[in-house]
Amino acid sequence: MALYVKGETEEQDMNIFGRRAELTADANDAGVGEIVSFVREHLGRNGIKGKELYREVLAVEEVTISLAKYTAAGESITVRVATFMGRVNIELMSKGDRYNPTDSMTEELPSDAETAEAEFDMIRRAILKSLADRIKYRYFRGTHRIYITGNMRKKTLLSVTLGTMALAIVIGLILTMAGSAQFNDILDDYILIPIRTMYLNALKMVVAPLVFFSIATCIARFSDMSELGRIGGRILFMYMVTTFIAVMTGIGAFYLFKPGSPIPTEAVLESAKELTSKTMDVSIKDMIVNIVPNDFVQPFVESNMIQLIFLAVLCGAGTGMIGRYSDSVRNGFEALNALFSKIMLLIINCMPVAIFASFCSMMLNMGVATIVSLLGIFATFLFALFCMMIIYCLLMLILARLNPIPFLKKYSSTMIQVFSLASSNAAIPLNLNACKGLGIASKLYSLSIPLGATLNMDGGCIYMAVFAFALAKTYGVDISAASVTALVMSIIILSVGAPGIPGSGLICLSVLLIQLGVPAEAVGLVMGIDSLVGMFRCMNNCTGDVAVSTIVAKWEGLLDMDRYRRTDA
Repeated sequence: MALYVKGETEEQDMNIFGRRAELTADANDAGVGEIVSFVREHLGRNGIKGKELYREVLAVEEVTISLAKYTAAGESITVRVATFMGRVNIELMSKGDRYNPTDSMTEELPSDAETAEAEFDMIRRAILKSLADRIKYRYFRGTHRIYITGNMRKKTLLSVTLGTMALAIVIGLILTMAGSAQFNDILDDYILIPIRTMYLNALKMVVAPLVFFSIATCIARFSDMSELGRIGGRILFMYMVTTFIAVMTGIGAFYLFKPGSPIPTEAVLESAKELTSKTMDVSIKDMIVNIVPNDFVQPFVESNMIQLIFLAVLCGAGTGMIGRYSDSVRNGFEALNALFSKIMLLIINCMPVAIFASFCSMMLNMGVATIVSLLGIFATFLFALFCMMIIYCLLMLILARLNPIPFLKKYSSTMIQVFSLASSNAAIPLNLNACKGLGIASKLYSLSIPLGATLNMDGGCIYMAVFAFALAKTYGVDISAASVTALVMSIIILSVGAPGIPGSGLICLSVLLIQLGVPAEAVGLVMGIDSLVGMFRCMNNCTGDVAVSTIVAKWEGLLDMDRYRRTDA
């Protein structure tokens, strides 16, 4: 339902995208009061409550007061409150002379202010300063336009994501059962796959510069390199711990259920030959050597995360060593980091469309029959992932003395989003935003999340353990204790060296199968469900990255506990 309000008149109309409300008031104290009350009422109707409602209303009040001062005599102020898929946006308009509405929000009060009113005003300014990056000002032909962009509520975001997934699965099943194969192929090849590919390309486009400037900005902020070394060491230590636990969880789940009974057919093995012609060398030496790129540009072109991290660390550390240019370079890094973060948010706003295309395409290509044929191995894999989620919660509870419930509530919507992407690298922007919402300091998550997307593949470790052992059983290959030890080391090395992109898991799995004496073409048995399995792998990988970031942030005192506990942030 759409609602349009102008003065005392009210008009209603249908709008499938959400609600829109509009009010015009005088540019005086009474008009400011009308606008604030109007905004408060409509934010409440959209489910915004508590501290989030207070912050939004406070921003609107402050901006409206400043706007009234610069509104031309005899002119009024118009406010619009619009919602789109759960996101609330506020727009204020009036005619008058140009000015900067954020000046009064960011200026500091005198340090000698001691009255109760002054203390309240300091708190007020602190809240407004935190909202300044969400306030945009445009001035065109004598008209002020101020936009206050709202955050989508977590419950709404989760509902939209789950609803989109469910709709795509239902439509995919209907098309599979009722549509012709030719029509489904045309729909998939010319509409669904291009949409998903364009969306992933857009995310990959922004990932390389986002990772580079995020880490470079993070490193440049550290005045004490020993602090950076301590934080980085703790992050790497925790990633290695969770990686080892993930491998053992996968192996344990296999020996608990011992899945693996499909009979390979010649057609299935033939379909896997092209894939298994690709190999990955399990070499620690090569992995270390390849950390250092031979030029500055190629890591950006190839989105080589580990080389980008190396370059970013060098640039960030060097920023503090160039004398009078340090501040300029640091400000440049921060500006570019903010730019690519905004671009990322614009791309993420289109995610429901990409989720629909991705899941609908998956159903057309995979179908229910393929899942059923491998139900035992797939169910074992899911059980191991569930166990790993419990382990993350226990690690947070035991190592960081944190209640994991707020973590699960606040990260659940992001978890579903990264599930649909099936790419740890593409999910970096989402995880950076999730860490911010959890109250983790940016100087920690700007380092931990890109590192995790490269080094921490817990879901991939579980996948390789479960599927390698299950396929070995299918082919009658006995695995000795010595082979298990070697396999654990190989899985850990492969998880570090594997690219965080869809499809890399099958290549890693083929390497393990060869090591076990199983024909590499055996991956053909699980190729049909790899797209679905890849989504679960990515979800677990990303959950591990954010869980470790939260634990280390608590250790370092870089976790805002009020924000962590708050469910409306």
